[in-house]
Amino acid sequence: MATHGLVLFGHGARDVRWREPFERLADKLRAARAATGDVQAVSLAFLELMEPDLATAVARLAADGCDVVTVVPVFFGQGGHIRKDLPELIEQCRALNPSLEIRCAVAVGEDESVLDAVAQYCLRQV
Repeated sequence: MATHGLVLFGHGARDVRWREPFERLADKLRAARAATGDVQAVSLAFLELMEPDLATAVARLAADGCDVVTVVPVFFGQGGHIRKDLPELIEQCRALNPSLEIRCAVAVGEDESVLDAVAQYCLRQV
């Protein structure tokens, strides 16, 4: 059975507080996975300005015994970073970790259930 890790991939920012919701999301995922007996790894990675970068996060998960890693872009849409930069980074990670299966999800904002949750949030603000 494959050991599956998750990498939450964000843009990054100079302000360290920008990372806080990503940390909370990672904690929620860890708790949800632990509640089901699935204690596999959840990591953060950033495109720029913050650490770790994607290659480092993927390498750590591989070193921790993961043989499958899914990268989840925590971006609202499929802009240039997701269409151009991320595929290049994924290919670099695959080249550096040839025995690791690396998958990539679409940006979270492309998922209808995420948009539904954001819409509900917006409606609560009125």
